[in-house]
Amino acid sequence: MDVELRTKLKEKLARLPHSSGVYLFRDEEGTVIYVGKAVDLRQRVRSYFQNPASVSPRIRLMAEKIADLFYIITDSEEEAFILESNLIKEYSPRYNIQFKDDKNYPYLCLTLDEPYPRLIVARRPERKKAKYFGPYSNAGAVRETMRLIKKIFPLRSCKQELKEGEAKGRPCLNWQIKRCLAPCRGELPREEYLAVVEQVVLFLEGRQQALLKKVEREMRAASDALDFEKAARLRDQYFSLQKVMERQKAVAGDSRDRDAIALVSRPWGFSVGVFKVRGGKLVGAENFSSRETEGMEPETVMKEFIRHFYGGASFIPGEIILSHLPEDSGLLEAWLRKIKGRGRVVIKVPRRGEKKALLELLKKNALQHGEQEEEKVEQEQLALKELARILGLPGPPERIEGYDISHFAGRETVGSMVVFLQGKPWKEGYRRFKIREGKAADDYGALAEMLERRFRHNKTPLPSLVLIDGGRGQLSVGQRVLQEKGLADVPLAALAKEEEMLFLPGEKAPLRLPGSHPALKLLQQVRDEAHRFAISLSRDLQVKSSLGSFLESVPGIGPARRKALLEHFEGLEALKEASLEEIKAVEGISANVAESLYRKLRE
Repeated sequence: MDVELRTKLKEKLARLPHSSGVYLFRDEEGTVIYVGKAVDLRQRVRSYFQNPASVSPRIRLMAEKIADLFYIITDSEEEAFILESNLIKEYSPRYNIQFKDDKNYPYLCLTLDEPYPRLIVARRPERKKAKYFGPYSNAGAVRETMRLIKKIFPLRSCKQELKEGEAKGRPCLNWQIKRCLAPCRGELPREEYLAVVEQVVLFLEGRQQALLKKVEREMRAASDALDFEKAARLRDQYFSLQKVMERQKAVAGDSRDRDAIALVSRPWGFSVGVFKVRGGKLVGAENFSSRETEGMEPETVMKEFIRHFYGGASFIPGEIILSHLPEDSGLLEAWLRKIKGRGRVVIKVPRRGEKKALLELLKKNALQHGEQEEEKVEQEQLALKELARILGLPGPPERIEGYDISHFAGRETVGSMVVFLQGKPWKEGYRRFKIREGKAADDYGALAEMLERRFRHNKTPLPSLVLIDGGRGQLSVGQRVLQEKGLADVPLAALAKEEEMLFLPGEKAPLRLPGSHPALKLLQQVRDEAHRFAISLSRDLQVKSSLGSFLESVPGIGPARRKALLEHFEGLEALKEASLEEIKAVEGISANVAESLYRKLRE
């Protein structure tokens, strides 16, 4: 840090008030690296700079990077706690505990900002009027929950913009197999659809007993009203819910709703286990971990986890039992009550009895999960070390970039770049390239164009290893482009399919690794992910292309109108199902052109 920055920081430290509030530390680039709260800002903030030995290694490392600070005075410690939670969510500071492990845990999101809500998977709780459930630690469990909900509750899954009483063409297959109420028909009362949405909310909150009673009441009401089709649908729902509940284990003598949270210490930090108990039955279990918790006190970790887990929660039970009493437990209870909206929330650490036994069972589960995570990380590190040894790299490759080319019968050629950080996919870094200059089915030319565009300005960090899907020809193209860009020192390899031969620069014969070799498995994962990512774009473009080709044959549709229709409809099938009014609603499409297009589609 230069002298001027250090002087300004000292001046700010000297002017800190003796007030409650929130403080933010920034590094030399202006990035917020830590957010904290204090009863006394002056005393708390100055402590980071006075006695480094009294803080954890993590905080000591952070203190060395502080170049600037900013603070906000609050009227109370409770107000500071809430503001601190909001700022941590906004900035995701590097040195606050985040429980992400280089990924965002998924949520299930009900899009209540739409007239006919959908249930989707979301990585961040960003929509203001939506209702979120989670976070979930297991993406596979999220997919399974989605499948179960689609089977039991007839919610729509399409992305159409729907309005009550407005038809949007013919219903899709989901309506025919009774998996959707088809509000797109324009005949479904919105109240009937929202009743199903309420059922989904109860299900995701784990309140199956209340849901079962609600479905039974609605079934009897439909039967009394002689609406036998609706009554039959509700009857099927009722029996499906009963089967789900039969699989749930009773873990409490009472019928109260509660969550249990337990910390388990690991060599690299803490594993956290969560049991969701609703009506005395175990309805859900989650496991989380964070390597950012190494060296932290369990009370601090528990506080930050509760803040992370319930920050976007749609349902908070009246009782939360814990293995460790968190810091600021009183403030946490007040914060949770505010989120809950009504009713009390009690945080407690049981010392004996049924609740203590439940926590011990939870600890065993969390411990097993932590061991599995540790084994997985060890395998990832082994694969990286073996890869470095085989390729003669100076160390385990931190950033691996995989490249592939895909096309459809020589048309719609695309390229893909995937990024693996520390041996794991980093989807924020993925890129797709629509090939502009290459000839049809010229994979070498397409690869050269993609690599040239990727390394043209070199603003993105350089990879520790470039992996190309292909053989010696693709490797030669990669070598040529990297040399032209002055990047001949960037490690490069090509992995051919089927025989899984690894081609390396300067080596006459390809390298053959055993199928079980950890380094080969990692390379295959990178190569296959690049292939999958490229094919998905190629298919999308093919769908657009077939629609575009058809539109070119319609009189009155030029480039501008074609572009508007392509952006509005996902493909030819979606356009075929559109009504005349829906086509007219597309910006730039006149009534005459819409009618001409509608007739052409019907031909």
